[in-house]
Amino acid sequence: MKRRWKNLIAAAVGMCFILCIPQNAMADDGSQRGYTYNYDYWEDVQYSPDAYTTAGIYTSIELGLDQGFSSAEGMYVSENQVYICDTGNNRIVELEWTDQNTFRLVRVIDEIKGNTEVKSLSGPTDICVTDEKDIYICDKGNHRILKLDSDLNYLMEFTKPTDATFDQSTDFLPDKLEVDDVGRVFCIADNVNKGMIKYESDGSFTGFYGASPVKYDWSDYIWKKLATKEQRSAMESFVPTEYDNLYRDSEGFIFACTTNVSEHGVDSGEDEPIRRLNMLGSNILIENGNFGVIGDIYWGNAGGYKGPSLIADVTALDSGIYFALDRVRGRIFGYDTQGNMLYAFGGNGNMDGYFKLPSALEHMGNNLLVLDSQDASITVFTPTEYGELIYQAIAEYDAGDYDASGETWREVMALNGNYDMAYIGIGRALMRQGEYKEAMKYFKLKWDTTNYSKAFKQYRKAWVEEHIGWIFLVIFLLFILPMLVDKIKKIKWEIDTADIFKAEK
Repeated sequence: MKRRWKNLIAAAVGMCFILCIPQNAMADDGSQRGYTYNYDYWEDVQYSPDAYTTAGIYTSIELGLDQGFSSAEGMYVSENQVYICDTGNNRIVELEWTDQNTFRLVRVIDEIKGNTEVKSLSGPTDICVTDEKDIYICDKGNHRILKLDSDLNYLMEFTKPTDATFDQSTDFLPDKLEVDDVGRVFCIADNVNKGMIKYESDGSFTGFYGASPVKYDWSDYIWKKLATKEQRSAMESFVPTEYDNLYRDSEGFIFACTTNVSEHGVDSGEDEPIRRLNMLGSNILIENGNFGVIGDIYWGNAGGYKGPSLIADVTALDSGIYFALDRVRGRIFGYDTQGNMLYAFGGNGNMDGYFKLPSALEHMGNNLLVLDSQDASITVFTPTEYGELIYQAIAEYDAGDYDASGETWREVMALNGNYDMAYIGIGRALMRQGEYKEAMKYFKLKWDTTNYSKAFKQYRKAWVEEHIGWIFLVIFLLFILPMLVDKIKKIKWEIDTADIFKAEK
């Protein structure tokens, strides 16, 4: 991330103000101020209307459970079904989101039916449910990944790979998983730093997926070459970073996040807290915004929080908009498909919309669900009018309805005149409508040099096409006509000279 020359004192004051949000978020009238924010082109904090509002907070009492959550780590949403991995209680709680906008307890999963010796769960950390309603569970304490049918009958299990590439001296501790359309399993496991473990649908291990590039310091590398065998064994190995969570989006790509980042790595762009992996395991995340997809761009050490955002989970809407959960400051960051931050909200605290230790993030339609492992609760957020208008404007643009998208972005701008994305959205809609000169005005207002260049190129092309006749006329008058006149004068002079020469003879 490149730091600009702007006023550093103002930036420091802005950062301190952000970190004080949990204590100063409520206005005298009870409404929230300074809760939702973004960064402008100059990386200054810009507060905005709330994009999401808290629809409800659900603990074991509201959910009808006889026992509260204990160190709940995983959450999965399938249509209107929500599955919570109640890790400390060795169970999974299945809920249903009803038409009354509340949860109904469906069942508690703590025993398995069928042909398996171990019929109880031990510390389940994650769950995935396929379109066929097959259930996959990271049964971490039992060192396996379970596959069950919808009636909880045992189908098969995925265990520690026996391949030489897997360290056989370590236990198999599956932590997070995803399953694709053909039943391939992608698993993040403790003590594994080669990427995700990949299994075929029949349970066979087929290698590692999406390994991070190895990074090391050249001085350490040279020292290792010169050191003795005993000295080398005592040194830290050069290994890739581990992932913390993953999410498979509607297009089949896998979002992966890691908290193994440093201040220098994030600031320089070397560390990638969020990645979007294709089938080859390469990162294809688009980052065309003014700054990287890293969460907060200022972190400081005030308020008891240190270092950059640590992204603990990611989820993505069908539209491609995705959200990242910061477990350090309890914030949620929304991004569009180009990597532009749409808004950020949340924080650490005891009020509605704040968290103590957020551990999982999911979505149900456009609603967002956050699992708080310390508060033993689920918070449901629903979009406000402002948030819905942003979604509507993006959806209309993607559908090719540029007139409607431009008008919707104008409604967003009426609610938040400082919102860069509204100006850029209007500019993009105008550019698609062929109004290049007008689009350039909006791009210029928000320093969008990339789109301004595109609009200017099209405006220049359209202007040339429109004035091609006048252009040729000017060229004729300025260049061709004088050449013709000179040529005629030369011919006339030659003729006159020739006549004089004949007369003299």
